[in-house]
Amino acid sequence: MNTETLFQKIKRIVWSPMDPWLFYAMLAIYIMSLFLLYSADGQQIGQLENKTLHTVLGFMLLWLIARTRPQILSNFALPMYAIGVVLLLGVHFFGITVNGSTRWLNIGIGRIQPSEIMKIALPMMVAWYFQKYEMSLRWYHYLAAIVIVLVPVALILKQPDLGTATLIMASGLFVIFFAGLPWKAIFAALIGFAAALPLLWRYGMHDYQKTRVLTLLDPTQDPLGAGYHIIQSMIAIGSGGIWGKGWLNGTQTHLDYIPESTTDFIFAVYGEEFGLIGNVLLLAIYLLILARGLYIAAKAPTLYSRTLAGALTMTFFCYAFVNMGMVSGILPVVGVPLPLVSYGGTATLSIMVVLALLMGIANQRR
Repeated sequence: MNTETLFQKIKRIVWSPMDPWLFYAMLAIYIMSLFLLYSADGQQIGQLENKTLHTVLGFMLLWLIARTRPQILSNFALPMYAIGVVLLLGVHFFGITVNGSTRWLNIGIGRIQPSEIMKIALPMMVAWYFQKYEMSLRWYHYLAAIVIVLVPVALILKQPDLGTATLIMASGLFVIFFAGLPWKAIFAALIGFAAALPLLWRYGMHDYQKTRVLTLLDPTQDPLGAGYHIIQSMIAIGSGGIWGKGWLNGTQTHLDYIPESTTDFIFAVYGEEFGLIGNVLLLAIYLLILARGLYIAAKAPTLYSRTLAGALTMTFFCYAFVNMGMVSGILPVVGVPLPLVSYGGTATLSIMVVLALLMGIANQRR
């Protein structure tokens, strides 16, 4: 009887901070990603071991954060944001360049990508800012929030990393939207953005970024160069058909036609081996996380929790949508990993922190 009681106490301590919907959805994607990485990496276990290590660390971090009240975590918003900006400045001056982009910083014990930290720090900072002025919000508070968003976005654009900068900017704008930004201001901003597109195209985009947009319209213009990624990924997804070729049977994958098969283009590997049915299943799990996250946001008791939960949920889904759209040929190629599936330690940990914050907000409601 005592042993059973002790077991129940341990189970309650371990399980109590977990939201069942988010936890089981995350676990399902993780198990699927192990099979996928093993196939995409040529049946090697090196990346599989690293993925498992990062996930175990992520679960430990998830458990700690989910048990902590969101209002306590909000005290770390400003320091995290400041540290993130400093690290981005460090990337600008001392960063490591890979494939023409300077996105990583060597901190002695390994490399980190500070832009991944901003996925969490920026929406937390903007949500904390709005909570601070909750009782006296004026139009200039929204302008100040936009400035808070644009500072790290500008530093990420310098790397250059347009895809990540756009999505991180979206995470901050989602907070502003959920904080009650008037629809008139939203429509005015959209009209202004549309009017500025010619100037952005002429003066604000690098040549390779323009090439990516033009390649999206017609990838066959440069099938062995700029269009290679999109063409090969579309061939892989299309050849998978309805049921897929089966695990470890992807020809495009194992003949090395798919570039970055374990990171940005891992969805092409998935589509080839598991087909349309597998794609629909993965999309359904992502939609489940989206629905659960928005439900948690709607039921959150404070402005900080509500805006943060809504922004984090929409950001998570945007990452999934952009990666799938990029690999499927309906969006330009950008360096965006598929959440919880792509290989990458910092990306895995940042997404698990997002889910942990959502669980913590759900626990606050309970």
